[in-house]
Amino acid sequence: MTPGKKKYPSPIEKPFCETDTTTNGELQQIDPRIFRLIIFGGMEKEQEALLNHLFQSPQQVIDNQQAALERATKNIVFFDTTSNLSYRHFNSTQRKYIVATVSKPGQYLDNMVCDAFIADVAVVLVDASAQDTDQVMAYMCRAWLVGIRHVILAMNNADAVFRNQQNFEDICTTYKHAVEPLGFKSVTTIALSVLTGDNIISLSDKMPWYTGQSLLSCLDNLQVESSSDYKVMFLVQNSDRNEHGLSKVRGVVATGELCVGEQLQVLPSGDTGRVVQIDTPDGNVDSVNAGETVTLILDRTVAVTMGDVLMPINTSFEMSDQFQATLFWMHKDIGLSGRRYLMKLANQKTNAWITNIKHLIDINTNAQLPSRQLELHDIAVCNLALSHPVYFDTVQNTLIFGSFILMDRFEQTTVAVGFIRHYLRRSRTVHQQALSITRQDRERLNRHRGKVIWLTGLSGAGKSTLANRLEKQLYASGRRTYVLDGDNIRQGLNRDLGFTEAARVENIRRVAEVARLMMDAGLVVITAFISPFRAERRMARELIGAENFVEVFVDTPLEVCEKRDPKGLYQKARSGRLPNMTGIDSPYEPPDNPTVVFKQNSSIQEILALLKLDANISD
Repeated sequence: MTPGKKKYPSPIEKPFCETDTTTNGELQQIDPRIFRLIIFGGMEKEQEALLNHLFQSPQQVIDNQQAALERATKNIVFFDTTSNLSYRHFNSTQRKYIVATVSKPGQYLDNMVCDAFIADVAVVLVDASAQDTDQVMAYMCRAWLVGIRHVILAMNNADAVFRNQQNFEDICTTYKHAVEPLGFKSVTTIALSVLTGDNIISLSDKMPWYTGQSLLSCLDNLQVESSSDYKVMFLVQNSDRNEHGLSKVRGVVATGELCVGEQLQVLPSGDTGRVVQIDTPDGNVDSVNAGETVTLILDRTVAVTMGDVLMPINTSFEMSDQFQATLFWMHKDIGLSGRRYLMKLANQKTNAWITNIKHLIDINTNAQLPSRQLELHDIAVCNLALSHPVYFDTVQNTLIFGSFILMDRFEQTTVAVGFIRHYLRRSRTVHQQALSITRQDRERLNRHRGKVIWLTGLSGAGKSTLANRLEKQLYASGRRTYVLDGDNIRQGLNRDLGFTEAARVENIRRVAEVARLMMDAGLVVITAFISPFRAERRMARELIGAENFVEVFVDTPLEVCEKRDPKGLYQKARSGRLPNMTGIDSPYEPPDNPTVVFKQNSSIQEILALLKLDANISD
């Protein structure tokens, strides 16, 4: 071995087990709750050495209990994430543990965020010799931002650095003072050595000056909030009826302890039923704790479907469609205000969009930084709006209802993980106003249906010219129309917007909202905008309704548009005087499946024939 090079314990063949035994072979009674642990910091080999010391304590494998624990781990996360970490298990004489590790710096944001959904405590390995407060602050910021509230600061190589208790306590005081503003519920410092195993399983005589606990003793004695202590929330996966016609509801006990005899209400329907039986893979039980997947038999038939939530009657729970949240961006495509995503919160799904990126958070200092967009690995405080209210809580109370993921609605990939900070008051003060005159009433008065004709194409493609021709033809036939043109809108409503990608997204979002309102007035609305991104055109289609939306791709080649160049924009872009020009240095994404592809020799009659303005209109 090279002189001075540390040799860490090698990985063992079977680094976990599921039960402990007493000396006479009888099973030791241990806490049935699975304690969830994440380890990060230090080098990968140091983490492995630490785990090997924990795993090599005297234990015995019992097959049926291993199977039970494996079933339990499947219920830890209630929705899929992009985490690819494997979990390892070990038991002390007091608790069952599941451990996840994060060692590579590139994994910190993505995998730590995913594993935060299951973490009771984080063990942060730091080199005692470095005494680097900035590094410790960076580690602790990561833990705090993903919702972990109990941290053990493991000071590795303490045997070679500290000579007395005072030296150790001085640096511990410095670290604790630095992280105090983060508001952890507990921060425990432990002196240890992963090379020799000192103070990991038990206290070592090699550091006689250390008066604290061993790492394992600290883990065993740490008191953390249990999901079973929270009010009962049952997440419905599916339901049917048994042979007696009673409702069978399968799902996960997300929080609380659920007992036979509990009277439950179904949200959002409000239907009620009493639990008469709880079925588990191991048979019927009288009660079940948080984290278990079970089937409930109710005393009657109730209306319940996937995505519903069951809770005891007379239990209050918050609903909102607007939040402030901490977002961890996990996708190469940038995140922008106004762009729509799919939110999954517990077992609930809804469309969501960022309404305001308030600031980024510097992961190393916790400082606030301004930004208009989110890039890979960014952490930001954002306001979000949802298409309909969901049941929620803050991340301080429960990770299950305080945490969510955002997904690309078409590729079904995870783009961000979020933690709810609080709901926005505006969601409680702004309500839909019921009006006496409906869209159908206005359409009957106009004697035609409202529609939106959405023209998209490059600058100079002929969108405004086509919009004018369409309106003239419709007006001549007695239709009530209006044209929303890009240049005209930017002189008023969207005067504050530039031409960055974020500004273009917001520009189209506002136009789509205005077009929807004008269509609700019974008008045929023609929009003439480049609208370069598919995501925003899809958003407009969904907002307006596919049955009301006619997408027309004005398919004029770039070279033709450049020859026309009616505003001189391409010439300026080619000379470098006009950045973010669509087709030059900013992309245009052609529609995948437009209603009409309009070329130079096309006829507007093809568009008019698809409108069906007179369908379903009666006096």
